[in-house]
Amino acid sequence: MKQLLHPSRAVAIAFLLTIAAGTLLLRLPLSQAKGAAPPWLTALFTATSAVCVTGLVVVDTGSYWSNFGQWVILALFQIGGFGMMTAATLLGLMVNRSLPLRAKLITQVETHTLRLGDIGSVARLVLVVTCFTELITTLWLMVRLHLGYRLQWGEAAWNGLFHAVSAFNNAGFSIHPDSLMRYAADASMLVPLMVAIVVGGIGFPVLYDLREKLRGARRLSLHSRLTLVVTGVLLLGGFLTLLLFEWSNPKTLGPMPLAEKLLSAAFASVSARTAGFNSVDIGAMTHDSWALHYLLMFVGGGSAGTAGGVKIGTVAILGLLVIAEIRGLSDVEAFGRRVSVSAQRQAMTVVALGAFMVTLCTLVVLPLTRLPTDQVIFEIISAFGTVGLSTGITAELPAPAQLVIIALMYIGRVGTITFATSLVLIERRAQYSYPEEHPIVG
Repeated sequence: MKQLLHPSRAVAIAFLLTIAAGTLLLRLPLSQAKGAAPPWLTALFTATSAVCVTGLVVVDTGSYWSNFGQWVILALFQIGGFGMMTAATLLGLMVNRSLPLRAKLITQVETHTLRLGDIGSVARLVLVVTCFTELITTLWLMVRLHLGYRLQWGEAAWNGLFHAVSAFNNAGFSIHPDSLMRYAADASMLVPLMVAIVVGGIGFPVLYDLREKLRGARRLSLHSRLTLVVTGVLLLGGFLTLLLFEWSNPKTLGPMPLAEKLLSAAFASVSARTAGFNSVDIGAMTHDSWALHYLLMFVGGGSAGTAGGVKIGTVAILGLLVIAEIRGLSDVEAFGRRVSVSAQRQAMTVVALGAFMVTLCTLVVLPLTRLPTDQVIFEIISAFGTVGLSTGITAELPAPAQLVIIALMYIGRVGTITFATSLVLIERRAQYSYPEEHPIVG
C-alpha cells in the first residue's frame, strides 16, 4: 500500500480511476443522444481524451452525446485540468520536504519559486484563478452569443460555459462539429478564448511568481523568466510563420481579409500549443504548417499548468545548453543565474523519452492503417502533447490504432508529471566515481 501511495504513483492512479469512472458514465444509455449504450472503445477514448485534456474525438461531441453526456465530458476535463493540475503543483511542493533546496518542482521549477510554506497559498491561487477566468470567459461568451448570434440565454450560457472551461483547461473539446471555425472572423469570441488558453497553460508556478513580484515579495525566478520569454517567442514565431505559410492558401487564410487573417493566424498559434481548438480547417493546411505544428505541439506549454507537451522550461534549458556549448562555456546561464546540472540532465531525458515515444507509436500505428504518414505523425504528436488538433483522421483509425492513441494521451498527460517527479525523488549522489573518458561526439 505504501508503494501505491508514493506521490508520483498516486497521481497516475488518480488519472486511471477518473478515466475508468468517466468511461462507465459515458457507457450509460443516458449519455448517448439516441439513448443507446455507446461502444466501450468510444466511451474509453472520449473519457481518456477528456481527463487528459486532449480533445481528440472519434464522434461529434455536440450531436453524439446527450446533455448528460456532455456534462460528464465537461466534468472530466475540468477534473483533469484543475484537479490533477492542483495535485501536480502540490506534489512538486511535497517533494521539497525531503530533498535539498536544489530539488525541482515537477518539471524544472526552481525550489525558490514556491516555498514549502506557500502550499496553502498556491492552492487558493489555483482555485481563484480557475474560477475567475472560467466565470469571466463564460459570461463574456454568453453575452456575445446571445446578442451577436441570437441564441437563447440558456443555450448561450451552456455554449459559453463549455467552451470557457474547455479553453482554460486546454482541453480542446467543442460542441460544434467544426470546432470554432464558425467564429473565425469574430474577435469577440476568439480573443477571450485565447486569453483563457494562455492563462491556463502558462503554469501556476509562473502565475504565483508574478503575483508575488507585484507584491514586491520576491524577484521573478529563472523558471518564470524562461517560461514567459519562450512563450512570447513561440506565440509570435508561430503567428508569423503560419501567416506566411497560409497567406495564399485558398482553403484557409487565402480568401480572408487582412484582419481575419491576422486573427486566425494568432488563434492557430495559441491553440497549437495544446489547446486543440481550430478556427480554420487543419486538414486543409499546407504541409509546411503541419510541420510547424509538430514543433509547437511537442513543446507544449508551461510546467504545472493545464497544457501538455514536454514543456517550455524543458526546451528552454536545452536551448541554453546548446548555446553554452557553442560558446564554449562551462556553465549554462540565463538572467544572471546558473542552471543546475541535474536540471540539464532531466531536460535531456524528458525530451529524449518524448521523442522516443512519438517515434515508437508512429512505427506501431503506420502498419495498422493506409492513411498518409504525415497525417499519422500529426495525430501521434497531438495525442502525446495532449493537444487535440487533428487533420480529420481520428475516427478513421482502426481500433488497435485508437488504443495506441489512448495510451499515448495518458502517457503524454501523466508521464510528464510522474516521470519528472520520479527523477527528483530518485536523485542521489554516488559514493564513488569511475575514471573519466570522453567518447567521440558527432
